[in-house]
Amino acid sequence: MRPETAVVHVHSHNVHTEFYSCPAARKTIILVNGSLATTASFAQTVKYLQQQFNVVLYDQPYAGQSKAHNLNQQPISKEDEAEILLGLIEHFRVNYLMSFSWGGVAALLALAQQPARIEKAVISSFSPLLNDAMLDYLGKGVGYLQSCDRDGIGHLVNDTIGKHLPSLFKRYNHRHISSLDRHEYQQMHAHIHKVVNLDSHCQLDCLAGIEIPLLFVNGDRDEYTAPQDARLFARYINDCQFATIDNAGHFLDMEHKGAWLQMQHALLGFLQTAPSRSREQRQPLGEIPAMAM
Repeated sequence: MRPETAVVHVHSHNVHTEFYSCPAARKTIILVNGSLATTASFAQTVKYLQQQFNVVLYDQPYAGQSKAHNLNQQPISKEDEAEILLGLIEHFRVNYLMSFSWGGVAALLALAQQPARIEKAVISSFSPLLNDAMLDYLGKGVGYLQSCDRDGIGHLVNDTIGKHLPSLFKRYNHRHISSLDRHEYQQMHAHIHKVVNLDSHCQLDCLAGIEIPLLFVNGDRDEYTAPQDARLFARYINDCQFATIDNAGHFLDMEHKGAWLQMQHALLGFLQTAPSRSREQRQPLGEIPAMAM
């Protein structure tokens, strides 16, 4: 089924949106892209979600089909991305949220503002720590982005977080990443610079207000946002669960059919289960240097 497309004006930006309608659905879920990605990155995820829910996809103002509708003269902040997400939640009357990778920053910032409509959220391929593998990846990425080395950026992604992708997906990934506009690389560079230099807005204390159930999903082969690192969120969030996808890296359901089936089972099982009345006691809050995506 082809989606209904529209450009929605929200938080001073024009955002390309795609709405996949499910006639039998009573709930709507919005998906939040990772960095340098577009709505196309959720093609595998939409296949199983749209059988149960209305699904909303969107491109950030600087990316994909949104960038033609914006000036893109300077990078936008993750706080801006969170406000855009909150506006889309209201516009589409969204009940559930799912983010991938770097999209977890905007997602958690938005959830920390306790949007009344959101009942549950899934945060995938995300960790509260900058481990050695992620720091090495980000450090190399800054250099390629600063020099606008398109080919270098494409190879870096495929050789690191994308190393478990099938060869066809790697070719598509490289073609997409190496053909972006300069302002998209500048956007990514600005965010990584904040993260690496510990000037990040997203500290664990901002998560204290999240009261809805959250599911964190990570691949067991993902050394950049590792499952054991993601479990640290349990110290700071009232109601959270964790799922590990076997034989999967950072890109989860894009990597092979088995991971796709596991993701489908984990997400639908979580979203379609009534929330528990009991919640774990949160441990004392602390700060982290940055959120790794």
